[in-house]
Amino acid sequence: MTALDLVPGDGLYERAFSKLLVARKGQRSQLQLLGLRLRSRMAFLRQPTGLHIFVVTLRCEHSCPYCQVSRRSTDKSRFDMSEETAMRALAVALSSPSKGVKIEFQGGEPLLNFGLIKTVVAAAREQAPTAGKQVDFVITSNLALLDDEVLTFCRDNNVHLSTSLDGPADLHNGNRPRPGGNSHELAVDGIRRIQQELGKDRVGALMTTTAASLDRVEEIVDEYLKLDLDGIFLRALSPYGFAIKTKQFAKYDTERWLAFYERGLRYILDINKRGTRFPEFYATILLKRMLTDRPIGYVDLRSPAGTGLGALVYNYDGKVFASDEGRMLAEMGDAAFELGSLEEDDYRSLIVSEKLTNIIGSSLAQCAPQCSSCAFEPHCGSDPVFHHATQADYTGIKPLSEFCARQKGILKLLINLLENSPEDAAVLRRWAAQ
Repeated sequence: MTALDLVPGDGLYERAFSKLLVARKGQRSQLQLLGLRLRSRMAFLRQPTGLHIFVVTLRCEHSCPYCQVSRRSTDKSRFDMSEETAMRALAVALSSPSKGVKIEFQGGEPLLNFGLIKTVVAAAREQAPTAGKQVDFVITSNLALLDDEVLTFCRDNNVHLSTSLDGPADLHNGNRPRPGGNSHELAVDGIRRIQQELGKDRVGALMTTTAASLDRVEEIVDEYLKLDLDGIFLRALSPYGFAIKTKQFAKYDTERWLAFYERGLRYILDINKRGTRFPEFYATILLKRMLTDRPIGYVDLRSPAGTGLGALVYNYDGKVFASDEGRMLAEMGDAAFELGSLEEDDYRSLIVSEKLTNIIGSSLAQCAPQCSSCAFEPHCGSDPVFHHATQADYTGIKPLSEFCARQKGILKLLINLLENSPEDAAVLRRWAAQ
């Protein structure tokens, strides 16, 4: 091995010094600056837990084969959250140290229990000032049940909506079947109504990549552009719920998904270079990690993991989980991420529980095997739920991890674009700056 001798004045030393890679003997300023940058990146730890997910029902009128939730049919009202359980969940949410609390209603299809949503929102708005909280609300819905009452309620209470859109009608309807075969028509109509009546910023959409999506990324992106959505999140399948039972998760591997992602990202970059601002949201999150010291809100890319610390999930039956994916695992018979119950626990007992402490302690990428010596570690994160689901280990064996393979693949692609394509780099830097 050849020693690399850096000498002040040789140019290389100055470049390394400006990047905080080297310092003169006895000099502390570089370490102090590194400490400041690290504190900025880890600022999300100062205000846990901001996201609180209320699973108000497991009922759903869709039957998506990749669904991550163990959904129930629409006539089984025993899978609805009760008002008593919801009020206990609200008390826990408002006792979080975070000044900003986001309450997200999920299912199943949460609009099947819309009455409870209205009750929770009213109670939260009444109690938030006393608790010193700013509360925001999101309903995650397939929009099939969207009507004037829901729209008026969302307008009056500043509620945002999030939905699923997998692409053109045939692809979306194939991925998300419902009676009548019109899930795409209802989703598109719902998105347009929300945009027109509440505003463009009040609705967002997520897509999920199935095997049928792999050769159609341009059509999927075009569908989002046609609806004037503000960007797209190219998202792989996750190993939970019906995605495992119906073997959807096994229908493509990481290599095929990365090819899909790269093709999609390059297509999106071309759209941006032609003058239309349209980011790919996952790349944007990673770019903020790579190019700035701002903390990110995306809990799946935090280290320590955002599991529990960044989000808590209150199930319809009163059980509390460290993440939505952990709740999905419990529906499959694995309670590894079940932290307690609303009948017995408060915020403190959930957060300081031995179970969550063990999970978080296993999620520090900075000192995890393979991660601690990986060049990509500062830009990556930790996903103990994924690794437990696929390897029965919170930390995971990284050479065998699909999470790790996807992260490295995307990061290598982004670095290549930043280094070798000035036009693409300009677009990527704009995404990271906003």
